[in-house]
Amino acid sequence: MFVSEIDDPSFDAVFVGSGFATSFFLHRFLKSAPKTYRVLILERGRLNTLAWQRETQQNSDIPEDGVLDLQGAFNAQWRFTMGVGGGSNCWTGDTPRPIPNDLSMQTTYGVGIDWPVSYEELEPFMAEAEDIMQVSGPEDGGPQARSTPYPQPPHRFSAPDRVLKAAQPSLHFAAPTARARIATETRPACCGTTNCSFCPVGARFTLLKDMASLFEDPRVQLLTEAEALSLELSGGRAVGMNLRHGGREKRVSADLFALGANSFFNPFLLLKSGIQHAALGKRLHHYGIQRAHVYLDGLDGFGGSSLMTGHNFALRDGTFRRDTGGCLLVTLNRGLLRTEPRRWREVLNLDLKIEDLPLETNRVEVSKDDPSKPIAIFEDFGPYFYKGLERAKEKLPSVLKALPIERIDFDGHIGKTAYHNQGTVLMGNDPAASVVDRHLLHHDIRNLLVLGASAFPTGPVANPTLTLCALSLWSARKLTASQA
Repeated sequence: MFVSEIDDPSFDAVFVGSGFATSFFLHRFLKSAPKTYRVLILERGRLNTLAWQRETQQNSDIPEDGVLDLQGAFNAQWRFTMGVGGGSNCWTGDTPRPIPNDLSMQTTYGVGIDWPVSYEELEPFMAEAEDIMQVSGPEDGGPQARSTPYPQPPHRFSAPDRVLKAAQPSLHFAAPTARARIATETRPACCGTTNCSFCPVGARFTLLKDMASLFEDPRVQLLTEAEALSLELSGGRAVGMNLRHGGREKRVSADLFALGANSFFNPFLLLKSGIQHAALGKRLHHYGIQRAHVYLDGLDGFGGSSLMTGHNFALRDGTFRRDTGGCLLVTLNRGLLRTEPRRWREVLNLDLKIEDLPLETNRVEVSKDDPSKPIAIFEDFGPYFYKGLERAKEKLPSVLKALPIERIDFDGHIGKTAYHNQGTVLMGNDPAASVVDRHLLHHDIRNLLVLGASAFPTGPVANPTLTLCALSLWSARKLTASQA
């Protein structure tokens, strides 16, 4: 429930952030918590209703550049929302899975870092997250196949998708998404306008609408416009959280603390709390995007039933990943139109999502000049990415040879990080090399969880939301089992 003030500062658990990471953890955790359990969620933003977001075309009243100091030669762009529901306000609803080799890159290809949780261990929790979101996905298997069918049927292909599927049945699949293909109890079917961040009909999964019962739970107190400042530590445990609310600094105590912010603010809070580790704040990462425009002869490039319609895995995985990033090809149902009369739609807009290996030079620090802001430093992608981009562009005509292609043009710039922030609070089995363990508990401070994509050891070319939600469910299952 929403509260305007804290009457009793003693809680069983305190969470920072009200986005996917916190909400999916609590979704499972509260099933086993007693009726007397007291949870406090600190949300720095306010409640921005979906109607307000559509009307203003803003997801939050707090701009990213107001709370984050961006540095680095690459001038990276990131997107996140400060407000109740976090990133579920601004995301487009894309829910691809990683593939099994993504989580064992060191073992399989001798590069990167193996995740401390295997695909097989995480798969049931990905399926649970997909069920919660009512994800629409392919019905014919593929590299992202579920152990059970997707809860929603796939979105309708475009004409180029149908051609590619016929030519490459084991490589081309419908794109998984939490944009409803058919109406649910809370959401109508996707309208296909592709304005997904401000979905005009409410077809996209959001925490505000689809998990509202979590914030209404009497065990949960949600305090908005409350900025977490630092953790208080004693005897190897977290014992308090300092925060600012209503212009005053306050302190709350708890037995369990969880940071569910993002890859900027999770390490920022740890560093401000005096917690040090060689890996903390390092390896800020994500994949890059190259947009291609495939000019077609007599074939309409649009017509699918949602924003992104197809995923092509021809360049996604293989032994080449020993030294070259993989590429996921994503067919789009929006973008550039042709200028020739009566041929406006004869173009396929395509995203090449290129994998990179995290670099320690890309990092998050506490500003010495303004310690109220984290500094996000992104110098550049690494050679793994650029070699992957070169390979993908070279092989693209062969992958698309079933289409009636006139020419392929590429945007003159590379999409800067696809907006998703990952890394900076590395998960792993070795306390000397990682900050949190395989269940997202801090190695040294055993009542402190760090949730979300900040724990990702590497960056698969898959939007991170589904994976981070699965990790939250996985972590909550472990914690409740240990307390049973």
